[in-house]
Order: sequence, then structure tokens, then C-alpha cells
Amino acid sequence: MARRDFDPTLRDQAQKVLALMHSQGFDQVQVGVGWHRQSELNVAHNEPSLMRSTAQSRLSLLGLLDGRRASTELSSLDDEAVRHAIAQLFEAAQAAPQDAANAVSSGQQASIVRGPLEAEPALLADTMAALLDFRARETPRFTIEEGAAAHHLSESHLLTTGGSELAWRAGWLSLSAFGTAREGERASSFNFAGGDAHGFAGQPAQDWFGIGRMMRDTSQQILAQPFGTKFVGEVVLTPQAVGDLLGWLLGQLGDAQLIAGSSLYRERVGAAIASPLVGLRSRFEAPGVVPVSADACCTPPVEVLREGRLLTLLPSLYGSRKTGLAHVPTAAAGWEMAAGAAPLTQVVGEVGRGAIVGRLSMGMPAANGDFSGVIKNSFRIDDGVVGPALSEVMISGNMAGMLKDVLAVSRERLDTGSTMLPWLRIGGLHFS
Repeated sequence: MARRDFDPTLRDQAQKVLALMHSQGFDQVQVGVGWHRQSELNVAHNEPSLMRSTAQSRLSLLGLLDGRRASTELSSLDDEAVRHAIAQLFEAAQAAPQDAANAVSSGQQASIVRGPLEAEPALLADTMAALLDFRARETPRFTIEEGAAAHHLSESHLLTTGGSELAWRAGWLSLSAFGTAREGERASSFNFAGGDAHGFAGQPAQDWFGIGRMMRDTSQQILAQPFGTKFVGEVVLTPQAVGDLLGWLLGQLGDAQLIAGSSLYRERVGAAIASPLVGLRSRFEAPGVVPVSADACCTPPVEVLREGRLLTLLPSLYGSRKTGLAHVPTAAAGWEMAAGAAPLTQVVGEVGRGAIVGRLSMGMPAANGDFSGVIKNSFRIDDGVVGPALSEVMISGNMAGMLKDVLAVSRERLDTGSTMLPWLRIGGLHFS
């Protein structure tokens, strides 16, 4: 198959199903047909366990009837199964609540090909072998309970009755490791690192996605201790923990909070909502990410924060029609925060008392952003010096306040494909 020769059966199937749904009586229709193929080498308990290839098909159906919406997904493209699903979907739409904001996209056109399109089993094996060699040599106390090196190939064709036609074929590689460290009867908590790339050249396997750093840090977390006192201090969030903060912010800017009227930022576009050190923009061209939204729209680049100032909200097509806000289509993933000027050593060295936080287990913050959670895979900091691993330590604060209280941003960033995030030093957190 030539590089730009899309699988013609996908478009044919999408057109066929779209016609069937229209003949069923739907006013507007969105149909997506695709498949995902994966070649992977799995590791269990530090040993290669399985080399396999898998393939999955997917058919997504969305129908609108007099403003009523129903949707479903199928893994079978069998004619009888599809006809049965369409009939059931029509019944579901008839019973759904009417909402004038429901619509499918119109006039969206894209043909996207990117990334490595052919699997190289030898590359996967060599990459995982190098990672296992690093583990045995540098972090023998860490056990890779589960790990994988994989090649992914995804192709889809999406049509709407509004004239949108979006096709893509995307390939990428992934590498991941999940595990714990042990010494005698003692063990650390579990930890994980991984991500997606278009290739594994240019650096050792352990340097991809912070996997080696994670294994080293986890090996030092076997012996952990509490702070023992309550105080107000600072944290240095690792990129993984920054991801939690980012997820909360994106939730505030998206449909659920905007429609519910509970977003803290709906009326703040143009205002400073974060430290001037904080910038946020999309990276919808990243490995493992396709610049197409779930509601069948192309997703051009978007800048969300510039020097702490909010530039836009992120409502979907439905959210836009529901709220009257401008539609800003976004992909399923793909975000980066601006790098800072300070090296990570300086970011940590300026902390008087606090912790490096690898993971924050906090559940769902309150509507105003207040939270309380346990910090995990974390280390104590006193007078800029990193100390022992921490256990049974909680921090509390406010998510919106944390964005404003960013005191430093690292020059280094961790690229996992779907995100590129720095370390953030943040003040004003309550430790207990």
C-alpha cells in the first residue's frame, strides 16, 4: 500500500452506513469507520513475555432526529449487526431529550498521513532489550511488573451529512514501564512512565519519556518517612503531577463546566489567571495525536495561556451552540507548557521547605478548586537539598491558586508525545 493510498474500503463503508442512517430517518448523521493495528513486545517481571500483533475495527455512529441525539460504537462491520445497531439507535434518538444545540460538523476537510507506517519488530526488541539492560545494571531493585514497546498504526475515515470528510493514517511508537522497587520485605509504591514518539533514535531507551529517571527515583522510595509536622511550604511538581494541574484547567475551559456555569474562567478571557511564567499551547501534531476533534472538526493550533493571561475558552461544537461562545475545536490530546529560564537544579535549590511531588492522589477538587490529597512518589526538600522519600504526607490548597502561585518553571521539559511539560515550583501549599 502506497504511503498516501488510504484503505478504500473505509470510505466505502462510511458512505454506505451514512446512507443507511439517512434512509432510517435521521436528520443529521456522523459516521466514523477505522481500524487500529498494534505490534508489541510485552515484558512481565523483568522478562520478555509476549510478542504479538493485534487488529481492531471500530464503527462509530451518531444520529440526530429533530434535535434529539443518540450515538453508539461497534467493533463489528457485519451488515446485519450494523442494520440492527442503526434501528436501535433510531429508537434511542426518539426517546432522547430535544436540544437545539445538537449538530454535526459542516464542510470540514482533511487528509492526514504521519509517522512511521511500518512496524519494525527488531527495533522494538532492541529498544526493550536496552531498557532491560539498563534496569539490571543501574536500578536492580526496580522490577518492571509490566512493560511494552509497540508500534501503532491507526486509520480512519469520518463523514457527516454536513459535508465533512476527514481521513487519516497515523503511525507511532510507544514505550512504557510500570513497576515497583523492593529490598527485603520493604517495597516502594508503584510508579509508571511512558509515552509516544515517531522514532527511538538519538538517545538511550531509558531516556525516553523519563523512564530511567522514574526507575531511579522509585528505587530510592523503598524507605519513606512522613514529615511529622504541619507547615506551609512549597512543592516542585514533576511533569506527571503538572499533568494533573493541566487536566483540571482544561476541564474548567471545556464543555462540562462552561455549560453548567461552574467554570471559574468563563468570564476571564483576557485576564491573568496564572503566573506570568506560565504559557500553554496545543501540540496536536504530536506522535499519537491526530488533529481532528471528536465532533469531526479540524483542529488548528491554539494558544490558551500567554504569560499567564487566558486567551481562549475551549468549547466544542455542541458547547459553543449551547453557550453562545466561540467554537474552539481541540484534539483528544496534545498540549505543551512553555519552558522556563531556570535549570531544574535551581528550581529545586530555591525551595526552603517542601517536597518534589511525583504524583498527587486528590480525587475531584471542589467547585472552587479546593483540594486535599496524598502526595506519592515524592521526596522531602529542606533548604534546597533533596532528602528522603516521603510517605503518608498530604497537601491541601486550591488549583486556581496554584496556577497563580507558580514561582519558577524549569528549563527542562518532559516530552511524552501527548504532552510536553516542565517542572513547576509552587508556593503556599499546606502540608500535614
